[in-house]
Amino acid sequence: MKSKLKISPTMKKEKRRKTVQKKTLFPLILAALCSRSRIRRTLIKKCLRNVSMSLPHVELSPILALLPSLLKSNCAEIVCKSAEIIGAASLASFEMNEKIALEDEIVKRLISLFGSSKREIAIASCNAVLDLSTTFVGQQRLLEFSAIENLECKSSTVYLDTSLLEKNEYLILLLQGVIALINSCSIEQLQRIPFELSDKFSILLKRLWRQEHKKRLYDTSSSSCDPGDGFCISSSIKANNLVETIFRLSVNYSLHPKSIDSEHVEDSIFYLGIKPFLSNIWETSPMLIRNTLGQNSIFSPFIHFLGLKETTIPTNFLPTFLKRIISCPDIASDELNILQVIQHIKNSLGYPIIYDQDIRVVQTKSGEKEELHYFQEQSKSSCSLSPRILSVNDISKCEVAFKEGYSIALRGIEFRDQTIAAIADGLVSIFGQPSAGVNMYMTPSNSQGLARHSDDHCVFVCQIIGAKRWMVYRRPDFQLPRLYESCDSLCKLEEDKSGKFDECQEFVVKEGDVLYIPRGTPHEAVTDVDGCENANDAARFSLHLTLAVEIEPPFEWEGFLHVAVYCWATKQNNALQFNSVACTPHMASLMLLHIVIKLIGAHDFRFRKACLVGAMPFSSETKDWLCENQKTTFAYMISTVIGESKFSDAFINLKATLEINEDPFEHLRWIKCLDEEEDIERRESACILWPDVREVFDVLNRDRYIAEAAFVQVKSRFCREVEFEDVKRRFQVLLEKYRKVRKQYTNGMLALHSALRDEHEFSS
Repeated sequence: MKSKLKISPTMKKEKRRKTVQKKTLFPLILAALCSRSRIRRTLIKKCLRNVSMSLPHVELSPILALLPSLLKSNCAEIVCKSAEIIGAASLASFEMNEKIALEDEIVKRLISLFGSSKREIAIASCNAVLDLSTTFVGQQRLLEFSAIENLECKSSTVYLDTSLLEKNEYLILLLQGVIALINSCSIEQLQRIPFELSDKFSILLKRLWRQEHKKRLYDTSSSSCDPGDGFCISSSIKANNLVETIFRLSVNYSLHPKSIDSEHVEDSIFYLGIKPFLSNIWETSPMLIRNTLGQNSIFSPFIHFLGLKETTIPTNFLPTFLKRIISCPDIASDELNILQVIQHIKNSLGYPIIYDQDIRVVQTKSGEKEELHYFQEQSKSSCSLSPRILSVNDISKCEVAFKEGYSIALRGIEFRDQTIAAIADGLVSIFGQPSAGVNMYMTPSNSQGLARHSDDHCVFVCQIIGAKRWMVYRRPDFQLPRLYESCDSLCKLEEDKSGKFDECQEFVVKEGDVLYIPRGTPHEAVTDVDGCENANDAARFSLHLTLAVEIEPPFEWEGFLHVAVYCWATKQNNALQFNSVACTPHMASLMLLHIVIKLIGAHDFRFRKACLVGAMPFSSETKDWLCENQKTTFAYMISTVIGESKFSDAFINLKATLEINEDPFEHLRWIKCLDEEEDIERRESACILWPDVREVFDVLNRDRYIAEAAFVQVKSRFCREVEFEDVKRRFQVLLEKYRKVRKQYTNGMLALHSALRDEHEFSS
């Protein structure tokens, strides 16, 4: 039998004494504050020490009312001890943190103490704020009382001399506080930070990160394989958090050159006019536009940045350039919230470039169909789940590989250079799409980089330096590949007896030329150019950019029809009695309409063509023509739905997908983002119009005759009543949402790259 622990009379007495002491702390402090006695400070200090030692068991709620007065004391020790209690209590529990955060006077007083002339008080207040900011409520209350602005004002005083930080605990704490709060801001809160203050503070952050980036590149002794591990400025600030703050401060401010817009891009590339191109060439056939870029082209600032002027590459150019760029993580194609994007990529922000994601070093031997990768052997020996982050040694090898005949393919140039970002933005505005990707290809003379392939996007090849011979083959069929779909089947061309491919067009693309290649069109290119204007051209390396206009699924004509169904259903909600939570045959018929549109799009290439409803060509004549063209195309789409949509086909497709546990509407997740988020009634309507898939099937399967009759009625009314202008307006709302997030991401990545470019620290 276990013996019970006996408590001695002395222990009981001590316990009672401490209990009485805890209960008397509040009246003692209150009495001392009201007293004019000389010993009042001594009494307050003693009481505060007891409060601090008793946390978290002491009842702090009554003492909270006294803390604003204590924080105003002329005694530095009292102020520091009060701030220390606030910090400790904030960490003790979520409930206590929230209680403190909801006390306006405490929060305001803490923030005001940042600028105290007494160093110990300033440090104590910073520590208390950092502790308070560990919860969402604490963060929001600090933001509400402009804590960021106060912290930035103090910490940015050293933005010209980052060496001061390592020697100054107070400044490090200020910086920690700003970073913690900025990284918890909403987009609206970020917008409220004064631009001048934010810009000045960003200079400090960029300098710190530039130093850290350089240190990590050349630190071969580091045992960490994760560039996000480790800290800047001693052991105080994590590198990833610093990079995230730079990114966040930049998302609302475009770094694009103001001189380059869609009109400038249109005049530079389509100097003969955009209308003939849209009428006869777009998504149909390749086209070479001769010397459209001219001597002072829109790419001149980019060439100046690269430092490439003559026919040969400067020594050590590639390593110098590649060290100044970082990885650009992928984002989900249907992502419409930049804060979610940041959350997904925050741990990989600031990484050096990653092989296969950012860069490829590739060569295709003459007569071969497979590409050789310079880093292929090393990749085989590494874990396939781990990305290959290029080290300084790998980056140096890229120049060696280039001299051995390998091409350097670098993606995401629009995230790395401001001029290219502006050009890409102007190009997609012309075609009414959310984004364009820009890749750079450097190929040595007498060489081929990529093997023959097709792309899932339309490509504008802009030849910057040198020349290339392109072989563009006939597309096997008229079907257009969707973004992120495999194009392998389109590249399997048959050779005739002579070893040549049927219907191959050859284009020699020289400096200043632009070659357009529609999506799904097989092509390949080599630098063994014959018949150049001077003998040295053939020996020159080639540098070209590919501007890829990416047709996201919502912005094909099929996507426009899905928007039309949703738009009409919302408008007819009451008329069709869709105000019930339970699924009805009419609601199920709407879902079937989405399925039949998808089925038609699978075989009708016109449904996959880019919808140009959001296009912004400069010429008013082109705009008028384009508007009429879009209305005519929409009328064709509606007539096709009338003639080719069958209840039985849609029902069988729905049943088949459910049998294999697939969601037939997975590809339409984006459609729920059509309405403004602030519109509560439309959000509720959206939920009603999007019932559970299994429930839809049960309603249709319960009585096929009733279900088919309802489908015919809904289809007929939709095709008769839907209005082009209503759909256009809702479609453009969605387009702007897509564009906004992609611009915000671009702005953030440009800010990170500009930080590495401001002071050319990566010279050879």
